[in-house]
Amino acid sequence: MRTFVLLMCLAVGCLAQAPHPCILAIIISAIYLTFLSFQANEKVNAYAKYDYDALGERIRFKEMGSYENKTFGLDALLLFREGVMYTINHKNRTCKKDRLKKEDFHPMEIPADATLLGQVILGSSSGPGQGLLVNTWYGERATPTGGKDKWLSTFTEFGCIPVSTTYYTDKTGWVLTTFFNIVVGIDDPQQFFPPKFCQGAELDATADAANFYSVFKNIN
Repeated sequence: MRTFVLLMCLAVGCLAQAPHPCILAIIISAIYLTFLSFQANEKVNAYAKYDYDALGERIRFKEMGSYENKTFGLDALLLFREGVMYTINHKNRTCKKDRLKKEDFHPMEIPADATLLGQVILGSSSGPGQGLLVNTWYGERATPTGGKDKWLSTFTEFGCIPVSTTYYTDKTGWVLTTFFNIVVGIDDPQQFFPPKFCQGAELDATADAANFYSVFKNIN
């Protein structure tokens, strides 16, 4: 038994010696992540139920939080392939429909040009099930204006599951998101379709295209 445990430890150690960039969509064909998301910058604190479909390039999140000392509720559906974003108001049964830049979809991944900052165990390595092996990465992304967005992400070594990410843009400052209770698989596919009362929503083709962060302009 001791020999078996020793061999297992050595095997895990060998696998963990060379952390590498990863893409969640490669491992799982249909992805549905459910977690509480805590986002924090100077103005917004929120938690959300977040649904993510890597292959279909769709995101749905329902948030509650505070903005400028006022509470808000937000339900948004981002359909990147269709180039459309819905901001949904269930109370009034209305929808705001905006253009969405298809190229703004960023999959949950660690790109090949990321820099590994380190590998650690969250929790303890003293016993089975007491810790989680994770890798922390850093990267930059060039913007159309010539600037650079910065990010810092922690993913699990096994499964490429996001643990936390910190993202910086000139418009938003630092945005911290921490993931909890992730469920892999599609629980309710209807979450990726707008409600029936959104069918009459009209798209303003002359307005600037929205992105993930512009959703916060519609908080109420």
